[in-house]
Amino acid sequence: MLMNQAEVYQYLTEHGIDYEVTNHPAVFDMAAVADFPMPHPEANAKNLFIRDDKHRHYYLVTVKGEKRVDLKALSAQEGTRRLSFASEQDLQKYLDLTPGSVTPLGDLNDEQRKVEVMIDQELAAGLVAAHPNVNTATVWLKTSDLVQLLADHGNQVKLVHIPIRNAD
Repeated sequence: MLMNQAEVYQYLTEHGIDYEVTNHPAVFDMAAVADFPMPHPEANAKNLFIRDDKHRHYYLVTVKGEKRVDLKALSAQEGTRRLSFASEQDLQKYLDLTPGSVTPLGDLNDEQRKVEVMIDQELAAGLVAAHPNVNTATVWLKTSDLVQLLADHGNQVKLVHIPIRNAD
């Protein structure tokens, strides 16, 4: 079952998840988020859809918005093959999402349970921002609720230390 924005809200409500919604103009990167006030800036997150070099394993990585992920270090840490960004076609195929709307809530569309979600431990104790499968709104919910929701859905999800790149 592929979920649109309204269905994501309904799913969260049906599962007893407390959440807050902020509607905003379409955003395609973290720079655009700075153009308007958000109620929980400490919970701003960005999401990366990545894959291994053999296109066998896919990951959705959620980190604090200002972080620059070191994919080489993440690969070494998690014991995966070399990681790189997945294609727009793979994003559509596995999560039914478009660029700019990447979100861990998109894993609810992953009928094959092919995409593992990794959430940065820095987000573990509080709220996390996630798009409701579109990039014109942000849902604020407890990270623990998100982890439990995805796990209950049958998705692989874990909290990990996400290594960052030094500024170039």
